Amino acid sequence: MKAYQVKRYGKKEKLHLTTMAEPVVKENDVLVQIHSAGVNLLDSKIRDGEFKIFLPYKTPFVLGHDVAGVVTKIGSRVSKFKVGDEVYSRPADFRIGTFAEFISVNEKDVAMKPKNISMEEAASIPLVGLTVWQALFEKANLKKGQKVFIQAGSGGVGTFAIQFAKHLGATVATTTSAANIALVKSLGADVVIDYKKDDFETELKDYDVVLNSQDKKSLEKSLRILKPAGKVISISGPPDVDFAKQINVNWFLKMVMKFLSAGIKKKAKRLGVNFSFLFMRSEGEQLTQITKLIEAGVIKPVMDKVFPFEQTNEAMAYVEAGRAKGKVVVKVK
Repeated sequence: MKAYQVKRYGKKEKLHLTTMAEPVVKENDVLVQIHSAGVNLLDSKIRDGEFKIFLPYKTPFVLGHDVAGVVTKIGSRVSKFKVGDEVYSRPADFRIGTFAEFISVNEKDVAMKPKNISMEEAASIPLVGLTVWQALFEKANLKKGQKVFIQAGSGGVGTFAIQFAKHLGATVATTTSAANIALVKSLGADVVIDYKKDDFETELKDYDVVLNSQDKKSLEKSLRILKPAGKVISISGPPDVDFAKQINVNWFLKMVMKFLSAGIKKKAKRLGVNFSFLFMRSEGEQLTQITKLIEAGVIKPVMDKVFPFEQTNEAMAYVEAGRAKGKVVVKVK
């Protein structure tokens, strides 16, 4: 099969198109013929070596975290899927590799693709959908009537998060540029701030939850717009001790993560608010719930651009530029 590999870590490194054997299908795995693969900033960060400390992938390895496709083979103990099923997934860490023609995925990380959307749209969902579900539903326990601030509302995570937060009954504020105000309002945003013109810290106050996806400066400002006992969930760092426990790293890395998050934790404590870091995990059951929301019309995929498989490097560069409205996908088949 054809696949795009990281041969060497580095910011200027390109993925290399190579021919390799199809993946081995273990007893709990399904082999998926990939139709489309979502492109995420996480792909670039892993290629650059930013996450090597806790995701030490050994080169060469195939990149890519989102897949939509068709099951072509199943392991001996698979019970939920059959050959011919249209599925989607965010494969588990250390099992990634969706920039390819085939991937083998544990069935617990797979869900049936929503029937009412295309393969390209389906490939745009798993990583951002699970990120938002785990941030707003699991960690924040966002409830009807609460106020949530979602940074970068027109991005991949933002477009999903606005719709999901509205589904939960929250009042949603977001930031975007003037060109994307109509888009985020159409998704349900109640308060929209043009980040080029206005500062969200002066516009917002007494919020229950912030979903932070931006830099350290935005994170610190987010603490100050929360009401007492409010929560900031950050998907852009810094990693904390709870995350270290989640991924079961050694004591040294636990201490490193404790040190990295000590400053922001201290500031949060002083303000009487809470900080936590989220690195999303693969979860087929949650993805099945997301399928139901999409089929019910509660959440609609927001797509920016579809690239052909041969332009996977160009697709990554487009995402890295940070101007995508919604999601970017590579069409493999």
